[in-house]
Order: sequence, then structure tokens, then C-alpha cells
Amino acid sequence: MGENEQIPDATGLSRRGLIGLAVGAGAAGLAIGAGSGVAGGVALGRARERQVQDAAVSGDGIHQSGITTPVQDHLHFAAYDMMARTTRDDLASLLQDWTYAATRMMQGLEVSATGAVGGSPEAPPDDTGEALGLPASNLTITFGFGPSLFDDRFGLADQRPPGLERLPAFLGDDLDPERSDGDLCIQACADDPQVAVHAIRNLSRIAFGRARIRWSQLGFGRTSKTTSDQATPRNLFGFKDGTANILADDTAALDEHVWVSASEGPAWLAGGSYLVARRIAMLIETWDRTRLAEQDRVVGRDKAQGAPLSGGDEFTAPDFAATDAAGKARIDERSHVRLAHPDFNGGIRILRRGYNFVDGNTDLGRLNAGLFFLSFQRSPDRYITVQRALATDAMGEYLKHVGSGLWAVPPAPAPGRSIGAGVLGD
Repeated sequence: MGENEQIPDATGLSRRGLIGLAVGAGAAGLAIGAGSGVAGGVALGRARERQVQDAAVSGDGIHQSGITTPVQDHLHFAAYDMMARTTRDDLASLLQDWTYAATRMMQGLEVSATGAVGGSPEAPPDDTGEALGLPASNLTITFGFGPSLFDDRFGLADQRPPGLERLPAFLGDDLDPERSDGDLCIQACADDPQVAVHAIRNLSRIAFGRARIRWSQLGFGRTSKTTSDQATPRNLFGFKDGTANILADDTAALDEHVWVSASEGPAWLAGGSYLVARRIAMLIETWDRTRLAEQDRVVGRDKAQGAPLSGGDEFTAPDFAATDAAGKARIDERSHVRLAHPDFNGGIRILRRGYNFVDGNTDLGRLNAGLFFLSFQRSPDRYITVQRALATDAMGEYLKHVGSGLWAVPPAPAPGRSIGAGVLGD
């Protein structure tokens, strides 16, 4: 069967029928067969069903997973462009196929009933197989739609959200256009890097002939938290990062700062969000030669405990009016903590889900490393406001923004529909 055909699995559910399970809706207790009529494949599928459930993410049925979900340890992010001469029907079938495959992979299953070993030996497998034997590892798969998707190729101009435009240039940007933007994006997060890579690899394979990867990024070591029981992680500068992040149980803050309301854009985006990705190179060697007191001043926090320099512990609110014996502000006016704080940005908060990255070394023999910044916010303007406020950030001396992108993230699909189905008017 071709990728666009109805492929029944062992439960009798077709690919279209499985779309109703909804990416992000979780359905962690669902047992989806992985049989194929080949005895070995059936046995493997049943064994997989028994072992994956405890590690599968259960969403709330409204929002896509991978936003307020407890941040996993590993990331594989990919941006895609639709291929030349593809049609609106091609886009619709791609989103349908992606929804089906993502729903299965988030349950720890292969992308189809026949999977990696259960199909014809004379045909390429439906699944690449590197995740066989691995649990779901809390895999989440989150989809987004970029501004370029709403040009004149697919007749979607009237569905473009008002704020969905390419991010403006910011002071200090040195963006690589080959590592920025994209018609579509997929954020795959998991506690096992191979599970995250497997997700992107298979979704890219499924997209063959309809969409291609424009750029991608691997990430490790989360740089934020989304639940109170997660410890605050450290970034590659060695500082605790994400202390004041919006948490999953703070529904009032999520409604105010993260989720798009029904009055703010097209109906298909209500309950969704906007995703910003920024690839930020850290000048590691320069930072490592900077004295500790200067590092603290630049960040505005104590490196050891993460406490604001005005005093207290990590979770003490910064006192920007506090001064030392000489009358000098304890938290520098150009510190990152001060300039990014809601008090100086009209109360704006964003939900962060960033990751560290190390991509080998540069031609100068320095680490090619940094922060892959990811944030979700109710409108792009909110991110733009905060980023512009950081124009005089003392940390800017040690950073270089080299990649960028913005995508609208629809809510989880309704039963019987694929991700973002409302964009296409169906």
C-alpha cells in the first residue's frame, strides 16, 4: 500500500480512524496492535504494547503535547518546506499521515501496523526500526505552521493569523537563512535521544515527495522546567536557567500568556500558541575566561544557588531597587535578569522549553555550542517586545543569534481530524 492509502492495523482501525486519537490527546491506556500477519511481527507488536504504556505521555485533549508537558532530556527539532508543485491536497494528506504516525510513535509503537519487520521483504519497511525494543520515553511530537505556508501556493492566505509574520531583525542578529524559518516545523522531545531522532527520521521519510527538511537541530540537557517537581537545570554557561518559567499547573498564567484566545485570530488557532525558535551560539571560551563576579553581574544571579544578587534564595523575587553600601544597584541595570523581567516588559511572560546543543567545533577550533531557545507565547508581539528589551543585555557580548523561526501551533486535533485540519477548511 502507498502512504496515502488506508492501512488497517491489528485493531481494525484505519489510518484515518486513528487520527481521532489526536496528537497530544495522549490516550496512554490505548493498546494499538502492531501485528502484520507475520508471526514474528505480531509477537513483537504484542510485547511492545505491554512495555510502552508507562512511558507514554497523556495530554489534556485540548492542547498539543510538548508545550506544558514536563520537559524531557532530549530534542530533535526540524523545519520543513513543502516541495515545488505540491498541491493543497498534498498538504492535507501529509498532515493526515503525520498525525497517524505521530499518534502511534507517542505510544511507543511503530509508525504503522506492519512497521519495521512485518511487511513484505520485497518492499521497504514502513518503519526504520532503530526504536525497536525501546519504550516510548515520554515522546512528544508538536507541529507548527510557518508564515510562508500561507502564501499563494495553497490558497491559505485568508487563514493566516494576523501576527504570523517572519520575525523582525534584532540587534546583534547574524542569521543563517539556511538555518531559519520553514513552512512547517516538528518538535520531538523524549527522554531517549534515539526515540526523538526516530520520530523525526520517520516523519521525514513519510513526507518524501511532499516536503523536505530545511534544517534541523539536536538538543540535550533541558534549560528550563515546566513542573514544580523538576529541578531547575543549568545552561552551558553553568547558571540555573528557567527559575521563573510558567509551570503546567498555573492555568491562569497559561491562559494569560501562552494560549491563543478565540478572539485573537482564526478559529483554527484558538487554544493553540506561537512557537519561537532561536539558535543562539554561546562564545564558550570567552565566557570561561571571565571572572566569576563578572559572570554573576551579567546574569544578575549567583552562580552557585541561582539566587538574585539582591539576596534570598533561587525563588526569591529580585529586588531591583536594592543597593549595596556604596549605593550601587545590586542587580546591574544591564543584567539579563533585569532586562528580561516582566516588570520591565509590561508584565509579559513566556513559556520556555530550550535545550543545550554542541555541534562539534568551529574552524577556529572552538566549541560550536549554545542554546537552542524555544518559547511558547500567546502572540509573536510578546516575544518581540522581550527580545527588543534585551538589546542592551550585558550577556549579548557572549552570544550570537544565528538561526530563527516562528510558527503558529494549533491545538490538538478534534476526534476524527488531523493536526491543523481547520487551516484547510475541512
